[in-house]
Formats: sequence, structure tokens, C-alpha cells
Amino acid sequence: MIKILCIGNSFSTDATRYLESIAEGELMVRNCYIGGCSLKMHCDNIAADAAAYEYQKDAVAMVEEYVALSDALTRENWDWVTVQQVSHQSGKLGTYEPYLTDLLAYVRQLCPQAKIAFHRTWAYETGSDHPGFANYDNDREAMFSAILAAGGQAAAAHDLPTIPSGDAVQRAGRLAEFDAAQGGQSLYRDGFHMHLIYGRYLAGLCWYRFFTGKSATTVTYVPDGADVDKLNKLKEIVG
Repeated sequence: MIKILCIGNSFSTDATRYLESIAEGELMVRNCYIGGCSLKMHCDNIAADAAAYEYQKDAVAMVEEYVALSDALTRENWDWVTVQQVSHQSGKLGTYEPYLTDLLAYVRQLCPQAKIAFHRTWAYETGSDHPGFANYDNDREAMFSAILAAGGQAAAAHDLPTIPSGDAVQRAGRLAEFDAAQGGQSLYRDGFHMHLIYGRYLAGLCWYRFFTGKSATTVTYVPDGADVDKLNKLKEIVG
């Protein structure tokens, strides 16, 4: 079993909600969650050794108390640790450093055995009312282009492999069947977080393929209330 710890925010919660179910025992996944947490905030919490995170499994807190990253990083013999930037800053290269460098150094200090991956997150939905959308002129394609450029450069600078959740969401959103503006199934629940079934399933498929190397088309798990035809289309998009 591959053990994965996410240092993230609500977007890593979305991506990992169904991941263990999709993987059917191949992956163990835990998420360190603070809503809207940026790389800078993670570094501030490290400096203070702040017990500020929900320790989540399947998007639900496992323990009542909040935990520090020092605790989470030493709870298991992690095979992988994932990092990401907060969504509204994900396309702004100047927001990554020195924080990404410092966060990676801390992870490697406490988990020298673990590999580290960068989670490339998604652009907001057309018409999103998230205030951070203004950073990208409220343009979905412009936001994703910025994420590709900034996230790509930041990950490449540290030789981090990338989990391309945002790429899959962008591809799916260009299809009429997943374009809410054209009457399709929205992949979002509020314009920026993933839909509780379809968006989260799509992101989970991306993580499954990244960590196992297996095609998403081999996945058999079906969340409650899901339309199987729509799930199959999402599997095709991930490949």
C-alpha cells in the first residue's frame, strides 16, 4: 500500500474525497486541511509549530483535535507528500517563493524517505464569484494558462512531478456535457470547489493514475447518486 500525505487546503480535500475508494486498498491517503491555506501560511505554521490543521480521511476530520505539520509528517512512514499553492495565487509565480523552498526543506527533514509531488489545481468556473478570479480578469482560460506557467515553473525548479488535476478539469470543462453555461453538468459546486460527486471523482481519478500508473478506465468504484455514463466520460478524459 502506498501512503500519501497532502499538505493542502480545500482543493486537496476535493481531490482526495474518493481516492481511497477509487484505489480499492492500493492507497492510504491523509490530508492536512486549512481552508484557503497558502504556501506562505504553511511556512508560518511550521515556524510556530502550530496545531492548526484538520487531519482528514475522505474529506472528514479523523481526530477532534487539530494537528501540527510536525505531527502529521511523523505519524506514518509516508511514501509520498503532496504540496500545492492556494487557488487564487496558483497562477502567480511570485507567490511561490521562498515558501515552496522552505516547505520542501521541512518535509525532507522530517520525511527523508518520502517523494514529493506538486498538485496542479484547477481554474475557476466561468462566472465564478470568487474574489481571487479578478487576478485573472475573471477569465477561466487565462487563469488556467497562468496556473500552467507559474505552477509548471515552480515545480520544475524543484524537480517535482506534477499531479495534473487542473488539466483534466480544464479539458472536461471544454466539453458541452460538462459546461454549465451550455446546460451541461457542472464540475463545480460553487464556481471554484469541485462538485461533490463529479468534480471530486475527476480529481480523484487523476491522483489514482498518478500514484498507481494505472488507467482511470480500470476504476470500478461508483459514488452514491452518480450517473455511471458521466463517470465513464470522466474516466476517458483522464485516460
